[in-house]
Amino acid sequence: MTFDTPLSPRTLKLSGLACRRGERLLFKGLDLTLLPGQLAQLRGPNGAGKTSLLLCLAGIIAITAGSIVVEGRDPEDRPGADLGFLPHQSAIKPRLSVAENLSFWAAMNGSEQAAVQPALEIVGLGPIAGIDAGHLSAGQTRRLALARLIATDRPIWLLDEPTAALDASGEALVGTLIDRHLDRGGIVVAATHHDLALGDDTRIRTITLGAPI
Repeated sequence: MTFDTPLSPRTLKLSGLACRRGERLLFKGLDLTLLPGQLAQLRGPNGAGKTSLLLCLAGIIAITAGSIVVEGRDPEDRPGADLGFLPHQSAIKPRLSVAENLSFWAAMNGSEQAAVQPALEIVGLGPIAGIDAGHLSAGQTRRLALARLIATDRPIWLLDEPTAALDASGEALVGTLIDRHLDRGGIVVAATHHDLALGDDTRIRTITLGAPI
């Protein structure tokens, strides 16, 4: 598996977006347009709505107002078919092997099983593909979650603290994966407390949440 093939171009447009969790309005009037090859970096204190915004984009929670439009998508595709979501918690089945975990997610997302081993090699887990995932360290577990993005290979990535639990080499890996995704025409929305190690920061847009409404 390589990153050489261009992705189908998409444009992500948020217009007047608002989100409420319970009685609290997290943000409102959020406008954002991301073109192929661009990244939105979500910043702000805990509780500002960064994760909630990602969940809105993923279709997991409903928006309060506004609209989310993915231009260029196939209208016959199911909702979310263009999205790869990396949540803060890396969901794995500890009694399945590393490869079996990724095979499960590949099947769930309609990806080819042939993508599993190459994705594991890219994140550095190829040599331990056969061990139970419950034996992985926190950093290795995060790498397995990153492998899901690679195996699924969708044009829009939604990343919640993608470098959580990773050491310096893992943070560099995340930067490399994002750079390659953007180079192929992908779009990334990432919630993070610190800057990502990207090769070209000119394509980053920073969105700060938590400002007075």
